[in-house]
Amino acid sequence: MFRNYSDPLYKKWRSDVRKRDNNSCQWPGCTACKKLQVHHIKRWVDSVDLRYNINNGITLCKFHHSLIEGNENSYEAVFSKIIADKKSHDK
Repeated sequence: MFRNYSDPLYKKWRSDVRKRDNNSCQWPGCTACKKLQVHHIKRWVDSVDLRYNINNGITLCKFHHSLIEGNENSYEAVFSKIIADKKSHDK
């Protein structure tokens, strides 16, 4: 399915993920706060019901986002754990 980056729901989802992640890359050890992108943990095309779920997103800098390109599935568990740890820390 075509992704509409101008869709208000998509824009809100990206904004909410970045806000939760303090507008910084969540890659372990990275402190980048510029050239940020929001990545779907479970792929957009495969997980229709999670497309706008904040817990299915993580903020990555452009460098780390490009590093995982083509291997997104390999990082699902790592990124899901980072988000779960954030949620448990916020309680």
